[in-house]
Amino acid sequence: MKSIVLSSCSLLFLMATASDADIVAKRTIRAQAILTEDDLAIRAGASSNAETELLEFVGMETREVLYAGRPISRSQLGEPAIVQRNEIVQMIYLTGSVQIVTEGRALGRAALGETIRVMNLGSRTTVSAQVEGPARVRVGSMEITE
Repeated sequence: MKSIVLSSCSLLFLMATASDADIVAKRTIRAQAILTEDDLAIRAGASSNAETELLEFVGMETREVLYAGRPISRSQLGEPAIVQRNEIVQMIYLTGSVQIVTEGRALGRAALGETIRVMNLGSRTTVSAQVEGPARVRVGSMEITE
C-alpha cells in the first residue's frame, strides 16, 4: 500500500484551489463578459462560503472564456474595463501646481486603477498611464515606454 505525503505548502494550495472551485459556469461565457447571477452556479458539495463567493463574482469581467460546468477561479476574473482599446482619452499630467491636459489614444483595455499604454495624439509618444475614470488617465511621468 502506498501512502501519500503532502507538505503544508501542497495542502494550502489544495485548500485554496478547492475554495475557488465552488463556483461553476452554467453556460459557456465569452471573454470580456460581465457576470450575472444567471451565469453562475454553486457546485454540489461546495463549502459554506460559496454563496458569498458567488455574490463576489457577480459584476466581475471574464478575462478568458469560461466553459459550462467548469470551475471558475478568481484569476479568470477582474474588474470591468472602463477604457477600451483605441478609445480617445483625456491624459492628465500633474506635478505641483502645474497640470497638463491633452488627448491620447488607449492602446489596450483597462479597469479603474490599472496601468495602460496611451499614445499622445499630439506628439505620437507612447506613455504609461493609470486609469482614473471613463476616458480619463493620469500620466505619472512622461517617460517613453516604446
